[in-house]
Amino acid sequence: MPFAEYKDARVSWRIDGSGPPLVLVHGTGGDAESNWAELVPQLGRHWTVIRPEYSGSGATTDGGGPLSAEDVAGQVLAAAEAAGAGRFHLMGFSLGAAIAARIAGAHPERVRALVLLAGFQSGGDTRMALQFGLWRDLIARDQAAMARLILLTGFSPEALAGWSAAARDAALADILASTDWEGMARQVALDEVIDVSASVRAIRAPTLVIGCAEDQMVPVAHARGLARDIPGAVYAELPSGHLAPLEQPAALAEMVAAFLARQA
Repeated sequence: MPFAEYKDARVSWRIDGSGPPLVLVHGTGGDAESNWAELVPQLGRHWTVIRPEYSGSGATTDGGGPLSAEDVAGQVLAAAEAAGAGRFHLMGFSLGAAIAARIAGAHPERVRALVLLAGFQSGGDTRMALQFGLWRDLIARDQAAMARLILLTGFSPEALAGWSAAARDAALADILASTDWEGMARQVALDEVIDVSASVRAIRAPTLVIGCAEDQMVPVAHARGLARDIPGAVYAELPSGHLAPLEQPAALAEMVAAFLARQA
């Protein structure tokens, strides 16, 4: 796996496919594989897909301090540069959407087109603050309960109800074994304080905002607010829970591909 250097971080990233560069930024507790693996086969047919892993995820290492939006954005840009992507399409998911919005607002010369999936501008409203505080407590005290909460709130009720008990138990075991819990806690602390509202209003790239109609982690009103506040943004909605890259990967990839193809 290749690495890029940014301040005290050694940032891991993956690259697949061919064509114009497309940078994918994962969400809280995710990484290049868990959030994006299902989309790469379809998107990689037309774009060179670059998947950075910012601090707290994957093989990336750093000094272990508190995360800032500025530094996480810097890590994503460092990985893009290391992959040879000077100007690129950019897609972010959840916390990654907030980071992508910051990059697009601060570096308009770098971003050709922008896709924001299940994103938010600030984690400071009462419901989001309550949720992120609960996440921190469960990560510290009861990771098995946190794994159950991820399934309960990450997928739509209809999708999760259709799982077998064996599939449910396998998913819980995978979350427990594969999650970097210390890294996730650092990312949750960033969720609690991030505010990219100024960046959102400065975005000039063609933008697609995708909301998830059954989202119980980041209520769909946040995505609708992003679309309202980004000049000229296009809004679309998926019948999915928050974890749309896992619940609706084919429909999501098709939606993204159609939008990016129009920007060519």
